Amino acid sequence: MGTVHTEQRVKNLMRLVAQQGASDLHLVVGRYPTLRIDGRLFPVSQDAVLTPADTQAMSDVIIGNNEENKNKFLADGQIDLSYNFEDKARFRVNIFFQQGYVSVAMRLIPREIRKLDELNMPEVLYDFTKFTQGLVLVVGPVGHGKSTTLAALINEINHTQEKHIVTIEDPIEYIYEQDKCIINQREVFQDSKSFQTALKAVFREDANVVLVGELRDLESISIAMTGAETGHLIFATLHTNDSAQTIDRIIDVFPAHQQNQVRAQLANTLLGVISQRLVPRVDGGRVPAVEIMIKNHAIENLIREGKAYQIDNSIETSSDQGMVTMDKSLSELTRRGIISIDTALSFAKEKNNFQALLR
Repeated sequence: MGTVHTEQRVKNLMRLVAQQGASDLHLVVGRYPTLRIDGRLFPVSQDAVLTPADTQAMSDVIIGNNEENKNKFLADGQIDLSYNFEDKARFRVNIFFQQGYVSVAMRLIPREIRKLDELNMPEVLYDFTKFTQGLVLVVGPVGHGKSTTLAALINEINHTQEKHIVTIEDPIEYIYEQDKCIINQREVFQDSKSFQTALKAVFREDANVVLVGELRDLESISIAMTGAETGHLIFATLHTNDSAQTIDRIIDVFPAHQQNQVRAQLANTLLGVISQRLVPRVDGGRVPAVEIMIKNHAIENLIREGKAYQIDNSIETSSDQGMVTMDKSLSELTRRGIISIDTALSFAKEKNNFQALLR
């Protein structure tokens, strides 16, 4: 297959992603190119089943002439990168080997950064942007809108405050148009050797606000907490399910002899945890269900005392402070007829008590 033909095929598929409102495109040997729309997979059967030569050629088109990326892909067996499609759309791309063949997963990054109300997210989350220091975590599974929520929060600061914002991403997703803020966006492996080295550098870059694509390990978590203690407002993601699990995960990363100190540090620095799921709507599409934990004195003490398992109760009894449990969010969406009871139950944390919330 010629390079020009392959390039055209890739472009046609990317165009299809945008036209169909898909979130992802998968290119896997032995299958049709496949779109993910509203969480479900749809094969593009008007195209051809992909051969090993197809996915190899397509990955070559996406990687382009960047020798460093080619070598990294061959050495590591996978690579993350971003791809600009005719200045109309951006994709976050992961190319990887499986059973000796090349596979490609592409996530569409919308060009426009939407506000929280356009995302059906609670506007109380904007309160987190008004702090001058501390740590805000957005958590949830892959593909449930964490990056989109963070982009809305960063852009709110961009339009309302005069700050220096540094983002550390792998790869860069949303591109911000600088307004009142100076915004420097750093791509790991391209602009910095690692998340850790980029994070350490913000202390010397006069940054006010830092967005960290993902807190992956002990060192990055440790540096982020130190940054949150020393005058930086830090936003980051973790692949955890809820507030209580997030706090346990952070503390469990550290050796036992450090955990008391880390609990105290986290109790001081954490401002809140936003946990979200994109849930299928009755009328098609998906809508976010959101647990919001905003640290108050009670939660600060629970973190300090190692009683994260009691945080759900604190969230439940603090709705007057803007906190929301996941089940309350789901019940509200059900009551408004946006999602079905069956859908709500499948995402509910306390399935046995969920019916009571609907009364």
